[in-house]
Amino acid sequence: MRPCGLEAPLDSLEFAQHIVNVLNDKKATDILLLDLRPDAILADFFVIATGTSDRQLRALADYVREGTKEHYNKLPLSVEGTSDSGWVLMDYGDVIVHLFIEAKREYYDLEGLWREANILLNIE
Repeated sequence: MRPCGLEAPLDSLEFAQHIVNVLNDKKATDILLLDLRPDAILADFFVIATGTSDRQLRALADYVREGTKEHYNKLPLSVEGTSDSGWVLMDYGDVIVHLFIEAKREYYDLEGLWREANILLNIE
């Protein structure tokens, strides 16, 4: 039993899977969960997903933010980009979420850049 007031450390895989579930529930497409361990120093996991428009991208970012806050009481350490730019990056430390419109996702090709990462989940 843990001493009163101490919380169990957050499992980064469980957290990443929760984000995938939120994105899937909110109709993101081509959702990919990449395992960057053990070699990456950037994060343990990338979650990459596509939205159909800048409006949906904004909504997806809001859903992720609200879902992680509600379920884990955790907010992103930083958010980069905007829905208007076509790429929103949400940094949760061990998990980094990349939300793209399709053209930007193809252009930046994170899957190709991180092709040696283990794909844990791919929801098309």
